[in-house]
Amino acid sequence: MRRTDRVRLRTPAVASAAAVVGALLALPAGTAQAVSADIVISQVYGGGGNSGAQYANDYVELYNRGTVPVPVTGWTVQYASAGGSSWARTTLSGTIAPGRYYLVQQAAGAGSGAALPTPDATGTLALSATTGKVALVTNGTALTCATGCATQPGVKDFVGYGSTASSAEGSPTGNLANTTAALRAGGGATDTDSNAADFAVTAPAPRNSSSGGGTGGTRIRDVQGAARTSPKAGQTVTAVPGVVTATGPSGFWFQDPQPDADPATSEAVYVYTAGAPGVAVGDSVTVGGTVSEFRPGGTGGTTNLTVTELTAPSVTVLTHNAPLPAPALVGAGGRVPPAAVISGVTSGNVETAAGFQPSTDGLDFWESLEGMRVRIDDAAVVGPTSSFGEIPVVPQGSTTRTTRGGILLRAGDGNPERIVLDDVLAPVPTAKVGDTLTGATVGVVDYSFGNFKLLPTTTPTVTSGGLAAETTAAPAAGELATATFNVENLSPNDPQSKFDGLAAAVVANLRAPDLVALEEIQDNNGATDNGTVAADQTLARLTAAITAAGGPSYSYRQINPVDGQDGGQPGGNIRQVFLYRTDRGLTFTDRPGAGSSTANSVVNSGGTPALAYSPGRIDPGNSAFGASRKPLAGEFRWNGRPVFVIANHFNSKGGDQPLFGRYQQPARPSETQRHAQAGVVKTFTDQLLAVDPSASVIVLGDINDFEFSQTADLLTAGGSLVDLPRTLPLAERYTYVYEGNSQVLDHILISPALAARPYSYDIVHLNSEFPTQLSDHDPQVVRIPLP
Repeated sequence: MRRTDRVRLRTPAVASAAAVVGALLALPAGTAQAVSADIVISQVYGGGGNSGAQYANDYVELYNRGTVPVPVTGWTVQYASAGGSSWARTTLSGTIAPGRYYLVQQAAGAGSGAALPTPDATGTLALSATTGKVALVTNGTALTCATGCATQPGVKDFVGYGSTASSAEGSPTGNLANTTAALRAGGGATDTDSNAADFAVTAPAPRNSSSGGGTGGTRIRDVQGAARTSPKAGQTVTAVPGVVTATGPSGFWFQDPQPDADPATSEAVYVYTAGAPGVAVGDSVTVGGTVSEFRPGGTGGTTNLTVTELTAPSVTVLTHNAPLPAPALVGAGGRVPPAAVISGVTSGNVETAAGFQPSTDGLDFWESLEGMRVRIDDAAVVGPTSSFGEIPVVPQGSTTRTTRGGILLRAGDGNPERIVLDDVLAPVPTAKVGDTLTGATVGVVDYSFGNFKLLPTTTPTVTSGGLAAETTAAPAAGELATATFNVENLSPNDPQSKFDGLAAAVVANLRAPDLVALEEIQDNNGATDNGTVAADQTLARLTAAITAAGGPSYSYRQINPVDGQDGGQPGGNIRQVFLYRTDRGLTFTDRPGAGSSTANSVVNSGGTPALAYSPGRIDPGNSAFGASRKPLAGEFRWNGRPVFVIANHFNSKGGDQPLFGRYQQPARPSETQRHAQAGVVKTFTDQLLAVDPSASVIVLGDINDFEFSQTADLLTAGGSLVDLPRTLPLAERYTYVYEGNSQVLDHILISPALAARPYSYDIVHLNSEFPTQLSDHDPQVVRIPLP
């Protein structure tokens, strides 16, 4: 069992318990003295054609800072002198898209200057170059006011420019000149109802409806960038527009409903509010804050990728009930994730590496969707619902599937199409491998615990694939049936239901093998760390449960470990155990005398190999087995024929870097110890076979490594052992499902003399694919005819 903790708390990269979310609700359209939800005046220039002017015409520029298109047909741009009450008008037409500008060309002066960009509307208003008043009105009626004009009916936005302007939102801007214009901050997106605060007096920069997106203030895509971390990390951004798509206890996700054409740039981002966010799904908002990269997991999550966030936010709610951006389809007909490569970065920290490649690298593919609404149709379940409320899924049509509907981990293919559903926003259903989440599963993309996550906003519907626990065939007369089964920290502290369930699995699903090598048998008080190492009570309860389930009477052999020296759950003192029945021809050869620290050896007894101790541990003092389980060797006889069995539980994968992690390619430091352990076991089996090349040797247990791994290569080097998982078709090679990847961790290896016989080998799938498990491992059994 590799997952040991789960923390849902978020510790902000920029902690701000005092982060303020200012929800400034828009008043009804027609009253300018409130923050505009969408269309604002973004530039005013009255020096057109005057001496030294850059442009030949005056102009007024508008900007849609909202998230939906706004029709402006019949609206007017109106102008009056600084103190006047007589207003001239230019009528508008068309629609202004979100994040786009609208250029209204006005009168030309007597001098020269460059032509404006192609205007979207044309009028004849002659604006003062220095001071005046400009109104955006949602009808064609001319204003008649000199003061208080910003709050007149129909006024959508208002700018008083120059110090003598008799009306303004708040205070007027500074004086303009032939070479300067009033430009609204944030690319036109900033609106605090203060002309003086919102506008800068600077060189004119007219923009028309072909401008927008990246040039019209900061958009979410600018925050995310086509990269693994934000190009704006550490910077402050203002008035970033979008629609709230999901809310959580400490923040919300919002997304730009007007995406650009670049699939490499995400259109959504998470806003960390450090408490209830104060917004609702469907709110059209602008957000300012600090762009931060949050690394989930705190100090223990250093191998995790970061998530781009806006922290210490200021949030303005423009409107409610805006339509949500359509979710991006992932899978056939939409964006298809890469099939094999997680990252093309060959060494080091991906956050500082070049080559962002969403089309070929799975890590970059999901990064390009970070925070966005995503839809997977009829998602295929490739791992069971976990106790953490997670379900690994893939889009339909993914390759390398197992015969039972999972997805197979292979050398060079970590299955980048996987994503893990998480219950952060809505409960997830109970599902097993082979099930389908019928219809569209929609949620926002997040990242934590070394995986990209899809956080569904509603609970998906499950259609069962009908998967059932497997049952192997019964051994025939003369067939030695040998199994291995990791029973996951079994102790007397477990409920009787676990003992009964394991007993039923041994009797019904494994068909009561002659020999079962058990891993993770704990001592008599389990995780209580008080020096107890004996496990006779654990084994007595298990063997009694097997008998009660209609099975045979099993005996056992094992050696108690030194307290606290074999790893595993602290206080549990896990060990391997031989469980065997004697009613079909199997007997155990007892050669007593070995303790927990006694090294076993091979004895040449007149050309026949024998063990010095049976049971006995192999090289327990070797550093290869430091804080890890020591191999247990036993000598059996099957109808008078010697059979040597070595039960193993190699070093776990704890400490290895995640597949979707910060460092690529992921380091696997745990395998160094497994390689050393494999070398010790291989040396011991070679000694047995050196005495008798036709000896019957079985090496089995939780090797904690893949069938394509170097660990397996070391055990099989020179052909002295045959690794049975390697003999199966690819789609059947798995004993464990981890984060949706079906993979081999448990092995049975047999000597050449046994492999030459017409054996039958079966991995019995009854745990790893199901949400209710007796163990997280599947057992396996080999039946070898030895008449």
